[in-house]
Amino acid sequence: MAATSIDLNADLGEGGGDDASLMPLISSANIACGGHTGDVDSMRTAVRLACRHGVVIGAHPSYPGREHFGRVSMDISQMRLAEVITAQLWALKAVCIEEGVAVAYVKPHGALYNDAARHPGLAALIAATVREIDPDLALMGLAGSALIEAGNYQGLTTIPEAFVDRAYLADGSLMPRDRPGAVLSDDAAAVAQARSLTLEGGVRTADGGWLALEARSLCLHGDNPHALHLARATREMLARNEVRVVSALLA
Repeated sequence: MAATSIDLNADLGEGGGDDASLMPLISSANIACGGHTGDVDSMRTAVRLACRHGVVIGAHPSYPGREHFGRVSMDISQMRLAEVITAQLWALKAVCIEEGVAVAYVKPHGALYNDAARHPGLAALIAATVREIDPDLALMGLAGSALIEAGNYQGLTTIPEAFVDRAYLADGSLMPRDRPGAVLSDDAAAVAQARSLTLEGGVRTADGGWLALEARSLCLHGDNPHALHLARATREMLARNEVRVVSALLA
């Protein structure tokens, strides 16, 4: 069944040059909070932009791997990882408290996101850590993944998401970035994928099969060189099909 509204989220506060232009086009902002990148100044800038445009704020924690932009898995203890996630969430929460606004949800970044999608133990750790920090925080993750299941088990509001600019494998996982075609470089193909996800409830996988997905949010990568053009084209497509862009937490 075609959606009448959809959330558009983007990873921001990561040093990209289009944050100010992207913010008016999205409804949720995943703000880097010091793991893969980001500091107090970048968080404050992103938070203020989000407030200016009525965009819902999410924390975007990662493995502590700045040298790899958080896109390499790390073998660290559960206790250490919980500490890392907690520190990142509180870093953003502190900025938001100063700015008089709240963090509404958490979306892991990069390798942490993909690992949590596949591994129930890691997903459970993240969900439990988020709940311990603030049970009112929502948890955003890959539609159909272990992270969404863990969030539901913890009693958190969950936001299943799908990706406009990433290729899917038949099992519902994202194609690894080191494989050709993992990131959709053709804007028309990405917009077509956004349309398929929103209006048809699924996506064509890399092998040509059909994958049904129930997504409440669509992600546009802020560090994609085509991000701004893709965001505009996606908004235009949604408008043509009378689909409202609104945060999944407000719909």
